[in-house]
Amino acid sequence: MKEYIYGRNPVIEVLKNKRVDKLYVQKGNFEGSMKKVYALAKEQNILITELNKKKLDEMSEDGNHQGVVALVSGYEYKTLEEVMNGASGRLLMLEKIEDPHNLGAIARSAEAAGFDGIIIPKHKSVYVNDAVYKSSAGAIENISVVIENNLSNAIEKLKKEGYWIYGADMEGVNYTKVDLKGKVCLVIGNESKGLGHSVKKNCDEIISIPMIGKINSLNASCAASILMFEVLRQDEKITL
Repeated sequence: MKEYIYGRNPVIEVLKNKRVDKLYVQKGNFEGSMKKVYALAKEQNILITELNKKKLDEMSEDGNHQGVVALVSGYEYKTLEEVMNGASGRLLMLEKIEDPHNLGAIARSAEAAGFDGIIIPKHKSVYVNDAVYKSSAGAIENISVVIENNLSNAIEKLKKEGYWIYGADMEGVNYTKVDLKGKVCLVIGNESKGLGHSVKKNCDEIISIPMIGKINSLNASCAASILMFEVLRQDEKITL
């Protein structure tokens, strides 16, 4: 299935991975990072079509295309078995994240923190789409995403492979007091409802982010980023 990806950084990433079939650019747009877009497209002999801004606006979700839209093959999801054998031993599970901008922001942080993959449920969750590409600045292209029918079953599989499962919840243990070394899977809940009962009870430990302000909760992408980089910080194999 073909789809449109828009924005300079997302398009550059799909070009690097050789997934672009056609490229559409705004007339007269040759400045800055567009030079890299043209160079990568030329290397791969990709057909480039010049269009006016109005037409590109129609091809992108919010009109924020930065003068370039790419027609690409659909995102290739991975299997749980593939990501369980990743090099870092760090995974992220998202329970029913519905906002594509949250998934994109989380994917960007996960890729930056060296996580092997993101696990999402088949139902009541956003999938990888053009908005996810844009909000991740193309990082989603460089991290594996797995779709699982049942997250609780996926957790059991991870446990059998030696992963320790940490769920994020307001009532958990202060994450700074927890040993997050070894094979780790962080679980982040839905934007408004948090972790569901079934997934929560299957976690090995529930951790929380302490807050002292008047606001008592964080955006899902903020919470995920804080916890992922703490996992990275504690990894003895990495020097930061």
